Amino acid sequence: MKVNTDGVLLGATASAENPKTILDIGAGTGVIALMLAQRFKEAKIDAVEIDQTSARTAGQNFKNSPFANRITLHVTSIENFWLQKQHQQYDLIVSNPPFYLDTLTSPKENKTLAKHAVPDFFENLVKNIPGFLTASGFFWLILPVKTASLVKDLATGLLFLQEEIAISSFPNQPQHRYVLSFGSKKTNPIYSALSIYESEKVYSQSYQTLLKDFLTIF
Repeated sequence: MKVNTDGVLLGATASAENPKTILDIGAGTGVIALMLAQRFKEAKIDAVEIDQTSARTAGQNFKNSPFANRITLHVTSIENFWLQKQHQQYDLIVSNPPFYLDTLTSPKENKTLAKHAVPDFFENLVKNIPGFLTASGFFWLILPVKTASLVKDLATGLLFLQEEIAISSFPNQPQHRYVLSFGSKKTNPIYSALSIYESEKVYSQSYQTLLKDFLTIF
């Protein structure tokens, strides 16, 4: 789980206009925070991760990166972080959150923490986001189809959908992930689609273009 497709997709697509402050919720081993630090040269980033093992790896990755002075790791739950940072606002908030709401938890505790959530997790997440976004800020996350629908419902009355990117493995296949962007301003959402592969074991040109600045295979 150190580097995964969901994480790099979010790290490459999440955006805001010249963000100076960024929050990464569920930072894992730090991939998304590092990608955002690379993309946004002036941004200060808070990375929140509750799992001790992942956080240790993230801390080492941050320390060894060129962006060490701009990323701060917080080894705590997002609930505790909200309490500690009640007056902090961010231009960009991102999350590749735990999302399997209806499946059995993994027998390995760290996998359980990383990929499973109780049903009220997203309700609490969406409820707190507006208070931590700047007026022109954006909240980006990547989710499976069912969970994306849930989050869009939960955001009603709190946030407005800004952008939606449907992710599929191959062209003409059903989407299996959505990248969603929310903000405080009502607008006509932008809808687009991205296929990871154009054929078996051949990455699509769009995917390669999106990630060429981050993955050495491109």
